[in-house]
Amino acid sequence: MAADISKLRNIGIIAHIDAGKTTVTERMLYLSGEKHRVGRVDHGTTDTDDDPEEQDRGITIFSACVKYTWGEYSVNLLDTPGHVDFTAEVERCLRVLDGAVVVFSAREGVEAQSETVWRQADRYEVPRIVFINKMDREGASFDDVFNDIGPRLGGRPVAVEIPVGEGPTHVNNPFRGVIDLVGMKLLQFDPETEGKTVTETELPDELMDDATFWREQLMEVVYELSEEAMTLALEEKEVPSEMIIAALRKGCLDRVIQPVFCGSALHGIGVQPLMTGVGNFLPSPLDRPPVVGITPGKEDKPQTRKPDSEEPFCGLVFKILPAKTGDNYWIRVYSGKLEQNSRVFCPNRDKKENIAQIWQIHATKKDRDGQSESVGAGDICCVIGPRFAITGDTVCDSKAPIELPSIKFAETVLSMAIEPESTADRKKLEETLNMLRRQDPTFRAVENEEIGQTIISGMGELHLEVIQHRLTRDFNLNVKFYKPRVNYRETIGGTADVVGQCNRVVGATQMFARLKTRVMPTEDPSAPVVVFDRLPPDCPLPNAIRTAAIEEMRERAGGGGMIAGFPLSGVRFEVYDAEMQDEGSDEVAFRIAAGDAFESGLEAAGPVLLEPIMRVEVTTPEDYMGEIVGDLQQRRAIIASTESRGMMTVITAHAPLKEMFGYSSAIRSLSQGRAGSSMEPYGYQAAPKEDAESFQY
Repeated sequence: MAADISKLRNIGIIAHIDAGKTTVTERMLYLSGEKHRVGRVDHGTTDTDDDPEEQDRGITIFSACVKYTWGEYSVNLLDTPGHVDFTAEVERCLRVLDGAVVVFSAREGVEAQSETVWRQADRYEVPRIVFINKMDREGASFDDVFNDIGPRLGGRPVAVEIPVGEGPTHVNNPFRGVIDLVGMKLLQFDPETEGKTVTETELPDELMDDATFWREQLMEVVYELSEEAMTLALEEKEVPSEMIIAALRKGCLDRVIQPVFCGSALHGIGVQPLMTGVGNFLPSPLDRPPVVGITPGKEDKPQTRKPDSEEPFCGLVFKILPAKTGDNYWIRVYSGKLEQNSRVFCPNRDKKENIAQIWQIHATKKDRDGQSESVGAGDICCVIGPRFAITGDTVCDSKAPIELPSIKFAETVLSMAIEPESTADRKKLEETLNMLRRQDPTFRAVENEEIGQTIISGMGELHLEVIQHRLTRDFNLNVKFYKPRVNYRETIGGTADVVGQCNRVVGATQMFARLKTRVMPTEDPSAPVVVFDRLPPDCPLPNAIRTAAIEEMRERAGGGGMIAGFPLSGVRFEVYDAEMQDEGSDEVAFRIAAGDAFESGLEAAGPVLLEPIMRVEVTTPEDYMGEIVGDLQQRRAIIASTESRGMMTVITAHAPLKEMFGYSSAIRSLSQGRAGSSMEPYGYQAAPKEDAESFQY
């Protein structure tokens, strides 16, 4: 790791699909000297997209980590997917990163998944800088993207560079360089050296007016952030470049601004200043607040750990890659030092783990020359040896245990049944699915013994398609696949007061219990079921019986609803009165009464089937807008908005997932391949009556 932790940067590249994240990563590796040749996404030769599925599709599916050195800075860079089905990869990376580079396409601008990853970065309070890529593409517009970031994302972009020209070489004013607004210089990049040679010259007169306009906007922000710079300005003195960079760095670390760069990663224009910007503006581990955790088993006793190698060791497992030689655990070290051949404690599993080997990571594999004796605070590494920890678990010094907040992932929305062709394949399938579950926390696999099939669940059609291909191609399994099905939920339609009772004779004993319960829907239909004990203080129930009754209702809530046993959500139970007798009113009686109250409450309040709704964003030429809107309405979609962006129209709609199977093919057909779409989970709403009736036996 870097000898000086202040010179270490842990960053992620995040963006909508096809904005150029992997190309930016490749260019950074090449310019830093880590690679001798630039890989191409469309040729399947990039370092970070090293999985056959990624190379075939030309998209990133799995997050990958690479390390490079730029000047005095050592950088751990995580390249993340842009497709909505793989947002869990972004989620776990942002959980452990200190800063992020958000990439936008200069032609498509702020897209649906751009908003998702921006919100994820907000949730983890990650400072970020912006790179407007593809400035040499037809229809590129720096101004449009820059002006969209504020209203659509709630950001405050500050240009530190502006482009010279826009678009490809055949237009009147093509993109051919960038203007550095801090130093007021023109930067041009030699195509013969793939952007390695940068020529810095004075600004010609024809570019001076535009540069001065943007420079004034930049300096207004600097004066807000730095009193020292304001004082110099009032005294009509020159503000040094170092002071401007320091002010912008402070604003970026405080997350009040986002410095904006621009260029073309494919042709090596503007990437070197971006790499310098990573060091200048994004935080080191020392610039981030100490991590906060709890003492295991004592939630009321918070602890903190500073990014200091002298503190007790503490780290977070954020990714696991199964391997024949031992699973690779990716760990972010927050404090202390992790040493090879040591033992650490995993409080989430209450187990001790061995750290047999420590490696640097290159893409999704161990770096051949990167084995280490130890790794210090702030760094990211791969370890081999643990057996029990899962993604999101803490590992720490057993003498100073701490449990950090875990990583929360979205619920799956789509399922399909799979079945091995032969008995010989069953055992192998079970082992493979267990391995995939360890690797991907949003993948679920549950065996249904009644029908002899396994139900696998994921985040969307593409997610399940990738799983299918991995099972058949990578693991050579003979497996039958069945049609995907939607993951419905169940809730209730109204409020009801019911009495749960137990009146049974067991042997010579008359069992008796009575619980008065109110059941009502919550505001959010997708919220977990909650059970509250509202029994008055003078209630005669002993604590053990009282606890047993509430536990029984909570266990019933985990068992599903009354329509078809789908997961129950958006329901609130309140137990507000109870009756008992001197004999026969024990825990068993009150568990029976609680179960009766639960079922009676659901029935009285009216069970409702919920279906998942997707937020669909379609970008299309205006010529095809009518056909696309008509098709969406046939799919029961509600059109939320339409908006013109340059030559394209963006349609935002909310549509049931059930109706959106195969939509990517349908939209290509409707628009002769010129429209594109993206989907992300939006929420749940009541399903049509006929759907609910189809599940009733």
